Amino acid sequence: MSEVVLLVEDELFIAMDLQMTIEDAGFCVEGPCTSVSEAQAMIDRLGSQALAAALLDVRLTDGAVFPAADRLYADGVPLIFHSGHADDGELRRRYPKARICPKPSAPADLTAALQHCVQGG
Repeated sequence: MSEVVLLVEDELFIAMDLQMTIEDAGFCVEGPCTSVSEAQAMIDRLGSQALAAALLDVRLTDGAVFPAADRLYADGVPLIFHSGHADDGELRRRYPKARICPKPSAPADLTAALQHCVQGG
């Protein structure tokens, strides 16, 4: 599997753990991006079409991830929100096709969510 997953997470140890989980599931990782501006720059550099999915924390060092998430969602990139402080109802209204994995999530749950996204679910 060579699908690319954008990782947006501002907590170092969580980002490292998520990166290992994503790579163990057979995906390539771009990131981690620790801020909205870094995520936006990564999207500009890669292009949304290069991404199979994005795993996003909601609260980042420079604000909420929504500007980057809006771009990705508009381009059809499957989103997985991984956050301990997000309003699930707001996320579901704003991104009805997104998956939500509360923080912390078991690696198996994140892997299943990624595989579901990549398979078009």
